[in-house]
Amino acid sequence: MAAEASNCAIVGMCNPLLDISAVVPAELLAKYNVKAGDAILCGDEHKPVYAEIVKDFKVQYIAGGAGQNSVRVAQWMLNTPGKTAYFGAVGNDAYAKTMQDQAAADGVNVQYMVVGEEPTGTCAVLVTADGERSLIANLAAANHFKVSHLEAAASQAVISAASIFYVTGFFLTVSCEAIDLLGKHCVANKKTLCMNLSAPFLVQFFNDQLMAALPYADIMFGNETEAAAFGEKMGWGTDVATIAAGIAALPKASGLKARTVVITQGSSATLVVQDGVVTSYPVEALPPAQLVDTNGAGDAFVGGFLAQLSLGQGVAKCVDAGHWAARVIIQQSGCAYPKVCDYK
Repeated sequence: MAAEASNCAIVGMCNPLLDISAVVPAELLAKYNVKAGDAILCGDEHKPVYAEIVKDFKVQYIAGGAGQNSVRVAQWMLNTPGKTAYFGAVGNDAYAKTMQDQAAADGVNVQYMVVGEEPTGTCAVLVTADGERSLIANLAAANHFKVSHLEAAASQAVISAASIFYVTGFFLTVSCEAIDLLGKHCVANKKTLCMNLSAPFLVQFFNDQLMAALPYADIMFGNETEAAAFGEKMGWGTDVATIAAGIAALPKASGLKARTVVITQGSSATLVVQDGVVTSYPVEALPPAQLVDTNGAGDAFVGGFLAQLSLGQGVAKCVDAGHWAARVIIQQSGCAYPKVCDYK
């Protein structure tokens, strides 16, 4: 473990969930009152969906959760075992073993906290015929992560070695104390903390937690829908570039560098605010016939971006790698990728 820890460059922290992915009719979404493109937490009304898709459809089981997806993609692109590590909480069950085995086979140094009395979290990934995906996350054990896990010796070895940390907005519902610990570590050691808005509901209903964590964020990711929710919350209007610039200008805990904000817009251009300047990066169009599903596209973008960031590349190269990774993932079923990464 020590050798792996000393090799680590990127650490992710999020909710590890076993994705249960299936192609389903639009009627199933309507049955559970889920909109196309939704990313929501499981309520009582959604609980039957997991058994239903396993019973009625062909499913794939994939080590998932937004942050774990991004870390796995970064690891794939870096192609050196142990360059990435990941924190999150799982149960003591077969689902956890499946995820750990998959992540370890990918070369990720998983540092799960095991919560014996809770099952491993799952995410129903509902993919419709047009390739759009909707997510229903049942956090279960993932919701019980404790900051004490980061204070353990094995975790501290990983944290000390890494220079880049990535925390999704989904983790704001679990442990703001853990985010605060990593944020303070980054400020004290001149490291880079990256975050993600992750979902509109987080901006709408966990805004206090988001605003408390945001000063630590050196790089903030999001998509156009999440940016719009943030703009509405702040009274900034609907222009994505204006909202991105506003996020970049919010106070930072570290004054060493200005915050960079990266907003993806699907097949439309990605907007980046760096040092107060907004730059647009076009996305290469993918022929519709090559689209399998959009699940994991945003996560893959972050993974590609972080991989190049860890190699010291500038923003343009990081965005290029993000676009490339997202393009690869949307041609696969689920957040999966070919065995060999041929990114140049």
